[in-house]
Amino acid sequence: MRYLKHPGPVAAEREQSARCRATQLSLRLAKGQSVNAAITGTLANAGFSAGHVHLENVAIWPMRYVIPAASPDDSHVAWYSETYAPDGVVIIERAGVIAGIRDGAPFIHCHGIWIDEAGNRRAGHLLPHEAFIAEDATVRAWGIKGANYIARDDAETNFKLFAAEATGHEVAAPNALAVTIRPNGDISLAIEALCSRHGITQAQILGVGSLNEIEFDDGRRVASYATEVFIDDGRIFTTDGRLQSQLDVSLVDLRGAIHSGRLMNGQNPVCVTFELLIVTDD
Repeated sequence: MRYLKHPGPVAAEREQSARCRATQLSLRLAKGQSVNAAITGTLANAGFSAGHVHLENVAIWPMRYVIPAASPDDSHVAWYSETYAPDGVVIIERAGVIAGIRDGAPFIHCHGIWIDEAGNRRAGHLLPHEAFIAEDATVRAWGIKGANYIARDDAETNFKLFAAEATGHEVAAPNALAVTIRPNGDISLAIEALCSRHGITQAQILGVGSLNEIEFDDGRRVASYATEVFIDDGRIFTTDGRLQSQLDVSLVDLRGAIHSGRLMNGQNPVCVTFELLIVTDD
């Protein structure tokens, strides 16, 4: 398995998870707000401070984003590119968002694919306070109670990263698992192990994160040690008596190239972090 040595001490706990109750929502994002304010504000109005949001066909202006890049020094294994600022209205083709709390305020982590005014298809990590909703839009979401994603300083990676944590408030009939996964473990195997421990046999898997190179199940390989990934369609199910995860993802690599496909199980280690919401089929 490919391995990246991060600058800090390796944490003993490789995954964090918290049971929660997920509720499916339709959110109306208002023109003129930052993407961060629009998403977290509508979630709050619905009674939620955390969850997952799927963006599709959302107009953005101005648009600001970054892609993965080599770290300028040894303080991180990877960093971010310069900020890209395309002219005109950009349309988010699709994107995944994890919403939580950072520095005491609502915050989102968004990876996606978008099309600029010239028709160029690009992808990356959206800068949530610098990109704005250009037209009112309705999007699909899951709001969660009983868990949250709280940004914490992480000694191992030297980044401030979302950590999935229980809120301390019990919820009736939990149907979901908020998860964050640390570097170097395979994403599929980690999901299968977590679901096994929590008795989850059928569920939808949502989330965003980064992987160290990519191996798709059709034999394609993306030789990029840092990537920005979001899950297009993820499932956990039982086949031949064992749990199996199936992750269809899209991502951007260090060169800015976009790739999509189904991950090969057991061959895709996390680069820095992966944030997940696993929602059961009950």
